[in-house]
Amino acid sequence: MSSDVAAVPAPRPAPTRSAGWRERLAHPVLVANLVGQIGIVVTGGAVRLTGSGLGCSTWPQCEPGQFAPVFHEAATYHRFVEFGNRTLTGVLSVLAVLVILVVWPDRRRARSYRLLGFAPLLGVAAQAVIGGVIVLLHLHPAWVSLHFLVSMLLVVLSTLLVHRGREGDGAPVPVVPPAARALVPVLAVLLAVVLVLGAVTTGAGPHSGDEEVGYRFAVDPYLMARVHAASVWLFVAVLVALLVLNRRGPQVLRRRGRVMVALVALQGLIGYVQVATDLPVLLVLLHMLGAALLAAGTTRYLLTFRTRDVDAPGATAPAATAPAAPPA
Repeated sequence: MSSDVAAVPAPRPAPTRSAGWRERLAHPVLVANLVGQIGIVVTGGAVRLTGSGLGCSTWPQCEPGQFAPVFHEAATYHRFVEFGNRTLTGVLSVLAVLVILVVWPDRRRARSYRLLGFAPLLGVAAQAVIGGVIVLLHLHPAWVSLHFLVSMLLVVLSTLLVHRGREGDGAPVPVVPPAARALVPVLAVLLAVVLVLGAVTTGAGPHSGDEEVGYRFAVDPYLMARVHAASVWLFVAVLVALLVLNRRGPQVLRRRGRVMVALVALQGLIGYVQVATDLPVLLVLLHMLGAALLAAGTTRYLLTFRTRDVDAPGATAPAATAPAAPPA
């Protein structure tokens, strides 16, 4: 049986001298990767909101025979906005390789965590291909929305990497009541629904990514905004239920619950104000940033429902009658 599910975690071997630099750099690298994944949501949003999706006319080059945009009298800012987003993709690629270098060689850690270290690089590669398809298909709305949703998935996986990096590999032990644990998949699914409906709502509105062709999705943008808002209220209802159920949980859990309240309140305020003020670009961009922060915050909050330290306050140890898992 895998050591990931062993009832009692074996102590980690002492780090070797060659592993020392990886251990020192692991957390900063994982945090930098998470920040970069959130940052590219903002730069990608800037591309979309300024209508710069075709600022570079081809891919992977910006213009035929030119990798980078060239400034001249007739040049517009669109190509520089688009190329800036592509440049950040290069930075994320470097960070993704560093993630692999600090995660995969550490054989003291569980294989599941080490394999997770490949997620950023695979995601960045997928995003590069999707970005190229978007350019070649002249901003097809389905591909533009997919681009955003894959970024959200990468934010979630990068948050998981940061959390797992310091969590250890003992058996996960719940610190919340069974009713709260039952609502975990409900909140996770609602988050996915909120993000998907948000992407469709944006694609149905005037900031769909193309200055010449607005409302790329042929649906009523105000109807989609109402449906999106309804999904958010369902998300809020489940979150409130979890906050009540976990009101006597560990301090870290209650603190992250308060962070969730702040994120949802701020995101909701921005959402309603942007609709009431005819969707100013800056507020829409802040709303996209808020979506990335909400994805990261929700992931970290739900991960705090467990601990891998059986001595942690509130941890519910496995039943004594259950047979212990044999070591791997």
